[in-house]
Amino acid sequence: MDTVVLLFCTGLGLGALYFLVASGLSLIFGLMDVLNFAHGALLSIGAYATWWAGAEAGLSFWLAVPFGTLVGTAAAVLLELFLIRPLYSRPRDQILATVGVGLAVPALLMGIWGADSRPFPQPELLSGTWHVLGATVPVNRFVLVAAAALLLLALRLFLARTRYGLIVRAGVEDRAMVTALGIDVRKAFTLVFALGGAAAALGGALGGLYFGSVNPGQGTGLLIFAFVVVVMGGMGSVTGAAVASVGVGLVQQFANYYTGAGLGDLSVVVLLAVLLLVRPRGLTGRLA
Repeated sequence: MDTVVLLFCTGLGLGALYFLVASGLSLIFGLMDVLNFAHGALLSIGAYATWWAGAEAGLSFWLAVPFGTLVGTAAAVLLELFLIRPLYSRPRDQILATVGVGLAVPALLMGIWGADSRPFPQPELLSGTWHVLGATVPVNRFVLVAAAALLLLALRLFLARTRYGLIVRAGVEDRAMVTALGIDVRKAFTLVFALGGAAAALGGALGGLYFGSVNPGQGTGLLIFAFVVVVMGGMGSVTGAAVASVGVGLVQQFANYYTGAGLGDLSVVVLLAVLLLVRPRGLTGRLA
């Protein structure tokens, strides 16, 4: 019983990490129709900025995480302003450009700090364990779950309750009409990209808690599962991405333990294939 509880809690923590990455990816695609292959690079920037602030600059973890998130958000804004915005009418070039950034950033990080993993500084408060139904579970798993839940709530409120959320949704449906009303849709799109980048950077910052280290290829590896989550949840559905993240995390953890190392990844691919056969548009197939 304690093994099942441990696998369930760690699966929820892994699923929460996937959601932190996939939520921004789903938000950007759903609202802006931009398939951002540089999303993993934003995660890596947030992870390394957090590591640098904590390990090199001497900031506490509670200051390093906001710092890393802000750096990743700034990188996302610059990416949208100077690379994505000029290519809105050229989706094929968009994909090629973001793929290039996604390859260049890990190479740059590797060139500066090397290919070896860097130990991630963890505060004493989050380095302990909690006892849950006989299982000893690392505290940081619950931190990831709490962060993912708060992010889901914040994104849903942004889309449904804020002026900019409504502007963006309207701009996606009919950009010319919204512009004719005197509303600058470009600013709203930049805000969406910033929010997506912030979510990715936060995932990188807190991903260090889960893995215990950061490395240049971490963002690329997590991006693969983020795309799986986005497709399973329904392209553009934040709520669907949350549900799919939990499913992927749990399946991966239980499959890795009960079937052997490496089969967890295969089980996720099988799950994706079965789901798409039953529901080709994913769990929801809508933005919510």
